[in-house]
Amino acid sequence: MAKWGQGDPRWIVEERADATNVNNWHWTERDATSWSKRKLKEVLEGLVVEGEAGRCEIGDLKHVEGEASCNSRKGKLIFFYEWNLRLSWKGTVKESGEKHKGSVEIPNLSEENEVDDTEINVSKKKGEGDALKDLMRTEGTTKVREALRDYLKALKTEFTLGMILPTKAPVGQELAMERKPSGSTVQDSVTAQSLDMVGVKIPTVRIHMREVFNSPADELYSIFTKKEVPSQRIVLKWRCRSWPDEHYATVALNFQELAAQSELELECKGVPVSHEESTRQCWKKQYFEEIHILLQQSKDNME
Repeated sequence: MAKWGQGDPRWIVEERADATNVNNWHWTERDATSWSKRKLKEVLEGLVVEGEAGRCEIGDLKHVEGEASCNSRKGKLIFFYEWNLRLSWKGTVKESGEKHKGSVEIPNLSEENEVDDTEINVSKKKGEGDALKDLMRTEGTTKVREALRDYLKALKTEFTLGMILPTKAPVGQELAMERKPSGSTVQDSVTAQSLDMVGVKIPTVRIHMREVFNSPADELYSIFTKKEVPSQRIVLKWRCRSWPDEHYATVALNFQELAAQSELELECKGVPVSHEESTRQCWKKQYFEEIHILLQQSKDNME
C-alpha cells in the first residue's frame, strides 16, 4: 500500500504490524534521520586523539544536516544517507601546554562514497599550534573515519531490527485499492481532486520521463503497490523533503506492456522550478536504477 504524505524522495509503501507486506515484496521504508543524529553524536563526540605533539579531543557536534533511511524490498535492505557535519575540537600542546581549538567538517557523508573516500577537513583558529592541526589531520581523521564506520554498522544492524517482516500471511490481509472508472487507481483516503489542491504557491514545472524495464507490466506495477490488483495507472501526491514545507507534486505513473518488457511513463506536476533537475535525477537513480537491480535479482533468484 503506497504511503501518503511526507516521505523521502524514493518510493514508500506502508510497513504494518499485521504483516500485510507479504513475502516482503513491497518497498517499505523506515526513516533513520532522528536515530542517526543521536548515533552520530554518540560515536563522534568525546573522541580522544593523542600523539607526540599533544592531546586533542573532539567536542560538540555543532552542525548536523541531512537525512537517512532504510528501505526493504523483497528481503533486501537498501540504505540511503547524506550528511553534512561539523565538529569542534580542542587540544593541548605537549611541550608548552598551550591550548588550541578548531573544527572538523565532513561535507558529504553518503552511500555514494566509501568512508575512506569521504572528505574530512580539519581547520584551526588563528595562531600557533599547527602541530595539533597536523595531529588532527592524521590521527584525528583516522579516529573520525572509525567512528563513521561504527555509525554505518549500527545503521545496518541495530537500526534495521524488525524491518524484514514475516514471509507468510493469511490470504486477503492486503488492503484493496479503489478502482476508478478511468482505469486509474488512487488510494481510498485521497481523491484525485484533492491532489490538485495540495501545495503552496511557488513557481513549478512538469516533469515527463519514460523508462523501459525487462519485466511484464503487472510485475512492475506490483513494485509500487498491490501485486494482487493489476492496473495501468497510479496517481498519488509526492514530495522531496528538501521542497518547501507542505508542497506536494502530483505524480501519475502509467504502465504499458511491451512484449517481454514494459514501459513506465512518469508525469510529475508541481515540481519546484529550482528542483527540476534534482527531481529528475532522484527518479532516475533512486527509483528506476534500483528497480532495474531488484528485477534482475528477482530473475536471478528464479533461475
